[in-house]
Amino acid sequence: MIYTVTFNPSLDYIVDVDDFKLGMTNRTKTELMLPGGKGINVSIVLKNLGFDNVALGYMAGFVGKEIERRVSEFGIKTEFIEIREGISRINLKLKSIDGTEINGQGPVIDEENIRLLMAKLDNLKGGDILVLAGSIPSSMSSDTYMNIMRQLKDRGIMFVVDATSKLLMNVLPYGPFLIKPNQHELGEIFGVTLQTKESVVPYAMKLQEKGARNVLISMGGKGAVLVAEDGSVYEAPAPKGELINSVGAGDSMVAGFIAGYQKSGSYEEAFKMGISTGSASAFSKNLATKEEVMDLYRQVDVTRKR
Repeated sequence: MIYTVTFNPSLDYIVDVDDFKLGMTNRTKTELMLPGGKGINVSIVLKNLGFDNVALGYMAGFVGKEIERRVSEFGIKTEFIEIREGISRINLKLKSIDGTEINGQGPVIDEENIRLLMAKLDNLKGGDILVLAGSIPSSMSSDTYMNIMRQLKDRGIMFVVDATSKLLMNVLPYGPFLIKPNQHELGEIFGVTLQTKESVVPYAMKLQEKGARNVLISMGGKGAVLVAEDGSVYEAPAPKGELINSVGAGDSMVAGFIAGYQKSGSYEEAFKMGISTGSASAFSKNLATKEEVMDLYRQVDVTRKR
């Protein structure tokens, strides 16, 4: 089974306002409300691609219940832990002013809540996939991902980690099956600027030396690169299309890679599905459907560099 963890899920309230004015009453032109959080995005796209999975994480208050309800509507099994104090966050995203967001804080997650999640994760077994995606609330330790993987090591579980900075570097000794930094995050880790597909390869290999098995580097409109554990390196340009919504594109790439690998056992196929799925979400108002993914799949041209 595939499991995803979202420590701080959200209800994303996405609005479009004509001629937004500060200090004035503004009325929405369009409204959309979706469950949010990187792990939840991965769960939704996996389900769209036909892969059952379980969404884990925390919920609080009436917002938390609404997040759980909306995730369940996709046919995803949810096992959220309810926090009795506080409220799950609502993120306001203003489409009319590109990149303008107001994100909520979410509830405080204490040691007892963490223990309850660890108890759930302790039921995972060999062959299961665990996706740890996104940042963690300030109330939690920055070594939380590492602690999870340390507890579950040597069980044959495939770990997929989509995180940045210390969260990512801490888990490398535990051999994650897949990590997915973008070119800027990879550059920040090593204090360099990376612009080309060729330039990211040596630094992806450095992450492999530290323990990562497969390193998938997303590069936005330039495409992506995969440095696989068998020594192969693949690259592909981004398929052509109109960028409509970049939110969730990276999460969709992770879901597509998992789906492709689960279906074929091939890194090249997983890579191709990852690019197709990430791009399909970027070219859509919502997260990618299977039909949208397969339409782009036919356009993706993967090249093996070594």
